[in-house]
Amino acid sequence: MAKQITRTEFERKMKELERLKKEGREEIAQKLQEARSHGDLSENAEYDEARNDQAKLEEQIAQLEKEIDTVLVVDDEKFKKGVVHIGSIVEVDDNGEIVKVIIGSTSDDDDIISITDDSPVGAALIGKKAGDKIKVTLPSGEIATMKVLSTEYNKK
Repeated sequence: MAKQITRTEFERKMKELERLKKEGREEIAQKLQEARSHGDLSENAEYDEARNDQAKLEEQIAQLEKEIDTVLVVDDEKFKKGVVHIGSIVEVDDNGEIVKVIIGSTSDDDDIISITDDSPVGAALIGKKAGDKIKVTLPSGEIATMKVLSTEYNKK
């Protein structure tokens, strides 16, 4: 099954791809032009570095394009309020420790942990609402019991 992401996350990935293709490639082209102006390319470390940067950029672009081509964009307009779904920021009580996670998306907030919807915790949280408890077998074999404290949709 294809990885599911929200329209918001899809649009974020598309903007990043456009930025890499435009600004990233322009920056590399300038570095290459500058390095070429220094003469002999066979012993030009600056040119070699620019070519390496170019290869890394193109690899990053290809990876992002592949990811965009293989995802399933979910219609986040149809999500029920108060129910955990892809794109939700969920606050849970994990044995007395309050943790915030975002499901199947990313966050710029260092206090929010990104998890996938097919991870043990992510899968167990999908469809839950505040007050629900979940028991999850973690990859380590440990069984974790968590209580959903709140859920909100990540509109960023």
